[in-house]
Amino acid sequence: MKVSKVATTTARRIFRLCQNESGLDEAKLSLAVKQIAAGKPRDYRGILVALKRLVRLELERRHAVIHSAIPLGVIERERVAAGLRAKYGDTLTFEYQVDPSLLGGLRVRVGSDVWDGTVKNRLDRLAQAF
Repeated sequence: MKVSKVATTTARRIFRLCQNESGLDEAKLSLAVKQIAAGKPRDYRGILVALKRLVRLELERRHAVIHSAIPLGVIERERVAAGLRAKYGDTLTFEYQVDPSLLGGLRVRVGSDVWDGTVKNRLDRLAQAF
């Protein structure tokens, strides 16, 4: 569905109003969505689609996915988590995944940021250089 500029702008305003100092206030967001659905203003579907996208992006910004070749121990997990919390804040949630094809190292994704320090990535870059 193509969303108009007016709907996108309106969704951004609503999204900003639903935030507080610690992040997104779910109660305010729920109330706003209910009012939009009940009132059905012009292009309300576009507003809801744009608002859904903004909420999804905000949730992704607060979720870190860490891929490793072997299961990480408690100490390694805490070191990775401390480094990411220092950069992104204390509201991060973590998901650890094991992918043996990485051969070694870590791949970390937080929102749209990706850090790839895996052996597989280095070998692939070396193969492309030749």
